[in-house]
Amino acid sequence: MKPGAATRAAIDHCEVYPVPYSLGFDDGTDSILDEHYGSTEWRQRMVPYMTTVGSVDTQGYRPYDPIRQIDAYGAIWRMDRRPWHLETPPLSKPDLSVYQLPEYKTHFYDPKLPETARREAATHPDSYHVLGMGWGIFEMSWRIRGFEEALMDMAVNPEFMTELLEGITDIYLQHVAQCEGLPGDAMLFGDDWGDQRGVIMGPKRWRQFIKPCWARIWEAVHAQGRTVMCHSCGSVADIIPDLIEIGLDVLESVQPEPAGMNPYELKRQFGEDITFFGCLGSQSTIQFSSPEGIRAEVNKLCREMGRGGGYILHPAKSIQPGTPPENVVAVFESFVDQDTLG
Repeated sequence: MKPGAATRAAIDHCEVYPVPYSLGFDDGTDSILDEHYGSTEWRQRMVPYMTTVGSVDTQGYRPYDPIRQIDAYGAIWRMDRRPWHLETPPLSKPDLSVYQLPEYKTHFYDPKLPETARREAATHPDSYHVLGMGWGIFEMSWRIRGFEEALMDMAVNPEFMTELLEGITDIYLQHVAQCEGLPGDAMLFGDDWGDQRGVIMGPKRWRQFIKPCWARIWEAVHAQGRTVMCHSCGSVADIIPDLIEIGLDVLESVQPEPAGMNPYELKRQFGEDITFFGCLGSQSTIQFSSPEGIRAEVNKLCREMGRGGGYILHPAKSIQPGTPPENVVAVFESFVDQDTLG
């Protein structure tokens, strides 16, 4: 079975072996494997189950000064730290009469996207093709208002927050529309709703403010015949039934450390209705286990999460700086050589 077909089958809840996987590296951590193997030839061992064929620019950054950038929404960001962070949000009070959302064609439309997507799809014809859809609805709201202010607005300025999120959603529907007719089996969105304890704004307010927005967007994605993937960090266990209800096909990250996010329990509860993409702990196993512990956990994920399909193997976060080199090697080798895991 070709890699893309294997990925598609796993998403369709067919059991596939080896389990399709994806492995990413942050800030040059792939150089650890270059040094370990003495060349870049190790890259040829990775099966291209999924390929990003194009990415929609949802931020619209442009230079502001030597260490800052300003995004399309007017937020100023410090870019000289890891991670970069919001310094000055553009809307200091909950009043849309003094603020205008960016015009789509001026700030976001990319005339080169069709050429890029078709070229990448042709270069990787056997992969599962993914269109990257950038930052999400909640994240854009706090870009505009600031993080604490956006959460406060949900509590004390609900009409304003609803109007703001509806405006952002209209922009996201244009992001989706820009991809009409392009190659791409799936669209991968991102919107961090969770922290270590649970849903940041609470499940009730998430359902009130965020859920209707994503329902509109994912309906438009399905209308194009594509799979919906979405990333969220943290604990989102309380809203997984809602995500399934509004059309999420694949939940990405699935950090096992936050409350309620044991992947094996999530598989038991929801595995017939959604595909899990991730689950290998970046805050725990990858950083602090031994190579033997990593191999054992990857083996367990492949056997138990992969049973009956509905699973794509991936670290909850791409390999981070500071990861012990022997652990990076163990992650890579256990992914690409699943037959040796037992």
